[in-house]
Amino acid sequence: MHVSLPALSLFALALLLPIQTAAIKFALPAYRYPPAKCIWNPAHPNTLVIITANVGPGQNQRVDIEVVDSSPQKNVYLSKRGVGGETRLAVTTHAEGEVGVCFRNYLDVEVPLSEVGNKSRVVDLDIDIGADAVDYNAIANQESLSGLETEMRKLEGIVQEIVDELGYLKVREERFSGTNQSTLARVTNFSWFIIISLVGLGAWQIFHLRAYFKRKYLID
Repeated sequence: MHVSLPALSLFALALLLPIQTAAIKFALPAYRYPPAKCIWNPAHPNTLVIITANVGPGQNQRVDIEVVDSSPQKNVYLSKRGVGGETRLAVTTHAEGEVGVCFRNYLDVEVPLSEVGNKSRVVDLDIDIGADAVDYNAIANQESLSGLETEMRKLEGIVQEIVDELGYLKVREERFSGTNQSTLARVTNFSWFIIISLVGLGAWQIFHLRAYFKRKYLID
């Protein structure tokens, strides 16, 4: 069986590609008017994002979660109040940029002001993006795939992500190249304008001084 060099290169790159999974554990302080604590991860359009948040117990506290992105449209994918225990959320991105998972921990009004900021809840957060967000075990059970076929399906998803990433980088390179050429053309035009202006100003000074010296009979 003959395998082309590009296919081998993509396969090797797939094996070396870092897993797009973010796992973080942190304490979320409680306030009457809490600021948002957001965890950001880059994602391309039409990418599946699976969010698994495990919020620890906390008396007189309410944790809200919101999933947004950093695009100019500021898309809000979902907003959920009163999150507790393990919560699993799934969204599909609409725009290029970063996806942010934002938490707010509200303190009950009955809690004394002296305890504001002293209470918190522990959040264990896992974010899977792209091929890592796909449940291949469910696909294997549904389609009766063998272990090798399941692994090949995973690699296929990773390779597709690599191809999409290369296409995205190519578009960005073309965009930056167009910007550089446009900037170079503007700089060149401005340089010619400066040169012509200086030459014109020098010629005007010469004629002006010549006329002045003639009026003063300093030259013929």
